[in-house]
Amino acid sequence: MQALCWVHDDLNQVDVGSYVLKVCGQEEVLQNNHCLGSHEHIQNCRKWDTEIKLRLLTFSAMCQNLARTAEDDETPVDLNRHLHQIEKPYKEVMTRHPVEELLDSYHNQVELALQVENQHRAVDQVIKAVRKICSALDGVETLAITESVKKLKRAVNLPRSKSADVTSLSGEGDTSKSSARGSPNPENPVQVSMDQLTAAIYDLLRLHGNSGRSPEDCAQSNRNIKEAWTTAEQLQFTVFAAHGISSNWVSNYEKYYLICSLTHNGKDLFKPIQSKKVGTYKNFFYLIKWDELIIFPIQISQLPLESVLHLTLFGILNQSSGSSPDSNKQRKGPEALGKVSLPLFDFKRFLTCGTKLLYLWTSSHTNPIPGTVPKKGYVMERIVLQVDFPSRTFDIIYTTPQVDRSVIQQHNLETLGNDIKGKLLDILHRDSSFGLSKEDKAFLWEKRYYCLKHPNCLPKVLASAPNWKWVNLAKTYSLLQQWPPLHPLTALELLDSKFADQEVRSQAVTWIEPISDDELTDLLPQFVQALKYEIYLNSSLVRFLLSRALGNIQIAHNLYWLLKDALHDAQFGARYEHILGALLSVGGKGLREELLKQTKLVQLLGVVAEKVRQASGSARQVVLQRSMERVQSFFLRNKCRLPLNPSLVAKELNIKSCSFFSSNAVPLKVTMVNADPMGEEINVMFKVGEDLRQDMLALQMIKIMDKIWLKEGLDLRMVIFKCLSTGRDRGMVELVPASDTLRKIQVEYGVTGSFKDKPLAEWLRKYNPSEEEYEKASENFIYSCAGCCVATYVLGICDRHNDNIMLRSTGHMFHIDFGKFLGHAQMFGSFRRDRAPFVLTSDMAYVINGGEKPTIRFQLFVDLCCQAYNLIRKQTNLFLNLLSLMIPSGLPELTSIQDLKYVRDALQPQTTDAEATIFFTRLIESSLGNIATKFNFFIHNLAQLRFTGLPSNDEPILSFSPKTYSFRQDGRIKEVSVFTYHKKYNPDKHYIYVVRILREGQLEPSFVFRTFDEFQELHNKLSIIFPLWKLPGFPNRMVLGRTHIKDVAAKRKIELNSYLQSLMSASTDVAECDLVCTFFHPLLRDEKAEGIARSADASPFSPPTPGQIGGAVKLSVSYRNGTLFIMVMHIKDLVTEDGADPNPYVKTYLLPDTHKTSKRKTKISRKTRNPTFNEMLVYSGYSKETLRQRKLQLSVLSAESLRENFFLGGITLPLKDFNLSKETIRWYQLTAATYL
Repeated sequence: MQALCWVHDDLNQVDVGSYVLKVCGQEEVLQNNHCLGSHEHIQNCRKWDTEIKLRLLTFSAMCQNLARTAEDDETPVDLNRHLHQIEKPYKEVMTRHPVEELLDSYHNQVELALQVENQHRAVDQVIKAVRKICSALDGVETLAITESVKKLKRAVNLPRSKSADVTSLSGEGDTSKSSARGSPNPENPVQVSMDQLTAAIYDLLRLHGNSGRSPEDCAQSNRNIKEAWTTAEQLQFTVFAAHGISSNWVSNYEKYYLICSLTHNGKDLFKPIQSKKVGTYKNFFYLIKWDELIIFPIQISQLPLESVLHLTLFGILNQSSGSSPDSNKQRKGPEALGKVSLPLFDFKRFLTCGTKLLYLWTSSHTNPIPGTVPKKGYVMERIVLQVDFPSRTFDIIYTTPQVDRSVIQQHNLETLGNDIKGKLLDILHRDSSFGLSKEDKAFLWEKRYYCLKHPNCLPKVLASAPNWKWVNLAKTYSLLQQWPPLHPLTALELLDSKFADQEVRSQAVTWIEPISDDELTDLLPQFVQALKYEIYLNSSLVRFLLSRALGNIQIAHNLYWLLKDALHDAQFGARYEHILGALLSVGGKGLREELLKQTKLVQLLGVVAEKVRQASGSARQVVLQRSMERVQSFFLRNKCRLPLNPSLVAKELNIKSCSFFSSNAVPLKVTMVNADPMGEEINVMFKVGEDLRQDMLALQMIKIMDKIWLKEGLDLRMVIFKCLSTGRDRGMVELVPASDTLRKIQVEYGVTGSFKDKPLAEWLRKYNPSEEEYEKASENFIYSCAGCCVATYVLGICDRHNDNIMLRSTGHMFHIDFGKFLGHAQMFGSFRRDRAPFVLTSDMAYVINGGEKPTIRFQLFVDLCCQAYNLIRKQTNLFLNLLSLMIPSGLPELTSIQDLKYVRDALQPQTTDAEATIFFTRLIESSLGNIATKFNFFIHNLAQLRFTGLPSNDEPILSFSPKTYSFRQDGRIKEVSVFTYHKKYNPDKHYIYVVRILREGQLEPSFVFRTFDEFQELHNKLSIIFPLWKLPGFPNRMVLGRTHIKDVAAKRKIELNSYLQSLMSASTDVAECDLVCTFFHPLLRDEKAEGIARSADASPFSPPTPGQIGGAVKLSVSYRNGTLFIMVMHIKDLVTEDGADPNPYVKTYLLPDTHKTSKRKTKISRKTRNPTFNEMLVYSGYSKETLRQRKLQLSVLSAESLRENFFLGGITLPLKDFNLSKETIRWYQLTAATYL
């Protein structure tokens, strides 16, 4: 509106709808009916803190060259007309024109054979012509053709007078069709055989033309009709043969068999049936001939409308085949060679009948199970299964049962007993139907009319239906019609394989239709996969997608590339081809030409990428520059929109800026000049040799997470870049500007840069020199790092190393390369390379804290992680549904429902938010303390820099010391004694002994801390090194009763002190050996003695003088099921008397408590004034009335080694001041309150 004020004085005279705002540099206009900030481009500008550049246009000036025109509206729709320009992953089917030529040739040979005297040679030519026709029709040779050819050969050898005998052999051939086109002698035996052969050929042509549709002799309007629900016959059919078998199969496989299964809702209706095992036969071509009757013991009346017959072909390897990897070893089991599916009822609801030719896509080099994609280098081939269904004198039709719309059943949940109601609510509140038992499903179905006020549970209810037989459908449909409308994202689950029923899927699409274009664009991959579960092409879902594509260029564009990529699917490629043809037809000429230009560009880039990849390292740049000239010539004739983003239009290449990356796949960096002069250069990566579909799915899930967070007001500054698979093992990825990998940043500080804490902070400081810029970059890092931690953990993103984690100069961190997900980790032998839950290293913590010590910024980071995690947990069902819909896509790490178990376990949907907060806090601690991540980074640095080995380090001589030390380095020891002992609780309760050491040349003693086991390790290793020396006796390890008690520790202190005095007075060879020196060398854990040594001699246990109390504690107080929950979340700004960082922990009591039975404690947090705990302290068995009479006393103390623990502050909170019906979360100022 403000923009219009600049060009018009009086807005009342202006039609606001006639103006639009165009994004500068892109062919994209903002939607007038949406707020400015809802557009992705505006959000990105704000994220990168860049200027928002918009241009005001009249509606008529807006680019509309992709819209349909009046000419398009008048052009007839042809689903196959435009497919010839699309690259296909399989051999082309013979078109009509060559078949007509072959038929003409055949008829000419027949006429010639009937006219010449030497018929033997002429008949051979006729048979060759027949063979060519069969070859053109996918190698199908029907039994009628085989028999007719045999009769023709016999007829040529018979005398002319025996025509009657030949006529008697004619069988069922259609002699009314004269192949001689009016030949005067119908009694000629050769003539009769020719007629039969011609009839068989035309029958094959009709059969081939009707494959996939109802044959003409079925479902005719003048035939009698019988309803399926009244038909008691059992389902049966004859598996005749598989045609078009390659010679490669003949040599590799000995026998073949079929597994015939009948399914509905993705489940078997009956136990699958296996055919007999047979070999190959040779007529014109190789074929597998079963000619076997298959009978399913299930009545046709029991079949649901959406029943699907699946035929899976298996081959048994030839034991003597030369392709065996080891002929002495037992060969592996049968191989799945391909699968084909057929709905038993066609789209007009008639039961299939007559002979069917079913196309089975296969490759002898792959196992084409549903959804799989053949390996690179092999083109899919198809063989033809000939299946004969009974040809009845009547048609069997499936009729939908009538639903009485006047009957409304809805029961009140409150009328159920408490136990029944509780059980039902428990099932309804579960995240999905995945974990429901048979008993749960039976119970839910029985109580389905009590569930209407919980509309989101409909998928659970329908998944619990005992069956989908015709007799039960009326009740199911009645329930469906009464059900309140579902949210589009909830209704999406009804498009999964569990719901094949047409009424259910149609209703689901009706509920999905209100979905916005942006949401639909985000979820298109799932909708495209859901097309596999449609029984018929003419479905509500197909019409919905085509309709929305017709109204939105972005949807049409994305749908095109998803469908094109799906053409490689071995089982469903043909179906996607039909839908792609429909999209190209309805999209209009402008859109069609643009999509074909993009396809051509991708083909050209694919050729360049292959050449560069195959070239030697030194020649790659030359090959790249030369090959890119051909791409440049493409741009001389065309401007082209980017397949990644149709709003970006490129007009030429910037060849000098094009390069390649040095990773294994050698992807290209392609730089293009923006056609809009106000736009920036376009940079993308083009890859070949890698399947990008998994990257697409991971990025899609992260984008959906980000939208969930943004909707809840949580902006985690996520970097969402685009990725597109443009075909088998190739695709395009958006390059994020001004970003580097962590490896590149770290190796600036040497190969061991991954072990240092400052590289990331100093790199950010380099690009953000002012304090304000650096603080903004640090804030971006904190937020984006939190989002990455949650997203990568939930999705199980593995193989994380510093070459696939990136950092932008603005501080935004993001991940790339998602080849391992759902917990499928990269392995080193039998060890997982990813040991930590997610990547969070000390150099990241350095940026988060703003230095080495923990600060309240780290508490912000923890809170962001936990808040983001809990928001995603509330959408568990959505993510499980989205991933479930992608199972048939053929991704190697998402093949079954079991692969979703990782995500469900990661999200912990049954836990409370508080429990989940505690859980994720422990994950943060685990990740931050995981040295394996840094070591993994270090190894990757070495691999990338091609280092050949590591510098040798001293071997550790003691298990608790990383190196071996000598007195030459540390100085000789003058005095040593066991000074005192302290009780420790981490990880278990034990005593540690404080050893006081005074070295030559030092005025002040130092202190080290050693356990009894470490003393014993010293003694044992001294005994090994000095077997002939007399060593002092070591205290007995065995004690009666409890080991970790004060009396035992006091006794051992005296004994260990005596041992040390004897040891140090022994021979210098022993007392000054490296082993002894290493034992007394200070370790990292001994640093806690610093600053205490001077006061230790005088009064080691004197507490500090009470002084100023400072700081605050953040608590969550809640009550449920008779239990009080106190979650200690954070403490900030603690104050100590001596200025040293304390070791804080929290202790609580419920007062009054004379016997101190209500004491609860947290773990100790080391060396910090700003600890994060997120620990739950639980008080069970208290009623609300009792708690109102109690006070919560909370004390913060510092755990000390050489002196008593000292008080840091506390609070006393009367519980009567809390509303225990809800959770209370707030900060409380610490005071100098007294404590128990």
